[in-house]
Formats: sequence, structure tokens, C-alpha cells
Amino acid sequence: MDYFIFILFSYLLGSIPTALIVGKVGFNLDIREHGSGNLGATNAFRVLGIKAGITVTLVDILKGTIATLLPLAAAYFVDVDVNRLIIGLFAVLGHTYPLFAKFKGGKAVATSAGILLGVSPLLFAIIIATFIIVLYLSKYVSLSSMITGLVAIITSIILRDMGLIIVTLGLTIFVFYRHKENIKRIRNKTEPKITWM
Repeated sequence: MDYFIFILFSYLLGSIPTALIVGKVGFNLDIREHGSGNLGATNAFRVLGIKAGITVTLVDILKGTIATLLPLAAAYFVDVDVNRLIIGLFAVLGHTYPLFAKFKGGKAVATSAGILLGVSPLLFAIIIATFIIVLYLSKYVSLSSMITGLVAIITSIILRDMGLIIVTLGLTIFVFYRHKENIKRIRNKTEPKITWM
């Protein structure tokens, strides 16, 4: 019962389509009809601008973080016996296949990072630094996301945390899968690059 309740909440939390809400409320625009059509932070930056993109990124991160912290909060009131990493994974599932947006969501990056923030702030800091550095050097958001996933796996191995190793491995494989079209475009040199101000 514990798992069912937390899994359901986590999935529904992840299903909140942040980019869609920000686009419609702030810009009277359906972001699914613009740019890549994706409901992730990258498309929000491209279509809605920097402020909206930052808002979407932070909220999508928090979806993963809240999902992993909820069992800790609930433990103050009732006995809770669940693995927080597993609960967090369902927020990622909700983000990528959202109930509230016809099961077409983002690419799992920000919400995955949110899980790591909730269980290992050190690992979160490392992957954020990695993402920024790779993005600055390559100007590819997709490539930065995938390399960050690989660094997360390596860091988890160094930390000798089996739970993190398994989860970061699974999340990274999923992120690569979600970026399969981006990989093709990178190979063909047609993947859009960001421009630094």
C-alpha cells in the first residue's frame, strides 16, 4: 500500500506539464505547436524565452526532488518503508509520459536531476557543473544531457552507492533513448546549437 500511494502521487506530480502551463498562462501559446513540440525545458527556452525556460527547468527539477522527499516527510507521521529512488523514478515516468498532456512530455533530464538532488546533493552538484561545462564547450543541450548522465554513473560508482549506480544507469539509458533523434542529428551535423549571449 505504501508503494502504491507514493508511486501514484509521484507519477501524477511528474505528469504536471510545466512547459504547457507556462506557455498557455504566460504567453497564451501551446508550446506543443512550436519549436520541437516537446514539453521539456529546452523547447521552453527556445520558444518562450530565458525567464520562462528557467521557470520550467526549476519546476521540472523540483518534481523529481519532491517525489523523493515526500516519503521522508510522511515518515514523521506514519511508518514508511519505501525506496525513495524508486518513487522518484515514477516522477520521471510521469514527466515523459504525462497523464495530463496525452502522454507526450519531456525528455527526462530535469526531473531525473531532481531525483538526484533529493537523494544526493553532492552528485547533483557534480552533474550540474558537468552539464554547464559541456554545454559551454559544445553548445548542444542534448549532448550535454547525455554526457552528464555518463558522469552521473561514473560518480555513483566512485561513491560506491549501489542504489545510485542502478538508478543513474537506468536513467541514463532512458535519456539516451529519448534523445535518439538528437543523436542522429548530431551525427549529421543538423542538431541546433544554442547561442551564448
